[in-house]
Amino acid sequence: MSKEITADQTARYQQALAADPTAKVLERAVSHQGILATSADYASETDMTPVLSIDLDTGKVANQKQSGRCWMFAALNTMRHHLADLFNLSDFELSQNYTNFWDKFEKANYFYENVLATADQPTSSRKVAFLMATPQQDGGQWDMLCAIIEKYGIVPKSVMPETYNSSKSSELNSTLNLKLRKDAVTLRKLVADKASDADIAAAKDKMLGEVYRLLSFSLGEPVHEFDFEYRDDDKNYHIDKGLTPKSFFDKYVDWNLSDYVSIINAPTADKPYNHTYTVEMLGNVVNGRQVKHLNVTMKDFKALAIKQLQAGQSVWFGCDVGQSSERQKGIMDTKFYDKDALFNIDFSTTKAERLDYGESMMTHAMVLTGVDLVDGQPTKWKVENSWGEKVGTKGYFVMSDAWMDEYCYQVVVNKQFLPDDLKKTQETEEPTVLAPWDPMGALA
Repeated sequence: MSKEITADQTARYQQALAADPTAKVLERAVSHQGILATSADYASETDMTPVLSIDLDTGKVANQKQSGRCWMFAALNTMRHHLADLFNLSDFELSQNYTNFWDKFEKANYFYENVLATADQPTSSRKVAFLMATPQQDGGQWDMLCAIIEKYGIVPKSVMPETYNSSKSSELNSTLNLKLRKDAVTLRKLVADKASDADIAAAKDKMLGEVYRLLSFSLGEPVHEFDFEYRDDDKNYHIDKGLTPKSFFDKYVDWNLSDYVSIINAPTADKPYNHTYTVEMLGNVVNGRQVKHLNVTMKDFKALAIKQLQAGQSVWFGCDVGQSSERQKGIMDTKFYDKDALFNIDFSTTKAERLDYGESMMTHAMVLTGVDLVDGQPTKWKVENSWGEKVGTKGYFVMSDAWMDEYCYQVVVNKQFLPDDLKKTQETEEPTVLAPWDPMGALA
């Protein structure tokens, strides 16, 4: 039976607070300065100085501005680091707008197919409600960007630069989602009325044509052929004519994307280590690359990231960036805020508990570009963010190793660094399918 709060209870709480000689001091501090500023322990700054034993030079940071494309910026940053080294181009960027266009176009089709697949379920079903909550968004996963590049290639930013709607995406997202939900009504009605496959296909084709027009007006129409004209860091002029997005990727990045695999650390009971997982209804390109995660211990997780950094290559990673993180100073450290001491409350939970109870999930993707090894063990990590140069140290953050333990969930590494047993598992094991709302399906 439910119990209400009684007057006696409230009186006891008031008396306990009145008996605390520090209560009024803390009340004034917290109410005027806020919880974070009052609980901040700036001694953390000393430990998080940006000096590391392995520190890759990756140039200026990019800026995703008012958009949720961190996963895309981070992935393209790892590729541009490689390209910059090969072609002496330190301040070069790949077009995030080009991949953004095709991602949104493909997500629309992916949504339509999921609407049709669930058309026999009521709108009150959890899967249908999940689909309609956010038909598409800016976020994504590493494998989803690979699916786009494998189908459409990539281009330099100079060929397809940012637009108002790519840099400030809320208007485009709300308009596109308005259309997708309206189209969902139409598609579900067609199924309910037992329309023919040909009629449903024709309706969907018309919808996709409208999505293409909406995206073209908002982001610009993607290029199909272009000339790549640039000066390298030594001021030498270059021009490469008649490229396509796929030939540009093959010539200037030249990665076998299947070599790069997603490694996660999810210490929950439903995901045993050293096995693979995918997430139902998570993706963008229909019949494209599957999102596939290999779950490993945190020890193995960090060892793989270190191996790739030692080989001179940066590492895409996903984390819960808002936890114990000071944006302006660019510090991510579990010791930076001490809310337990401030309120005399134990806020501690395990990583598994935070995942299971909705306190944490992957919210942001960035790039590891360095690590400080002391006696062979990591103590802190250098992070390239995509929030411009006005935060952190010219856009770079420092992350404590303890913070990585608690709030990092995913890295992408070349499978050459995997031990033979894990490599075999990643390549051959059929992944366990997780529910669409599983935290490992969170989009960065």
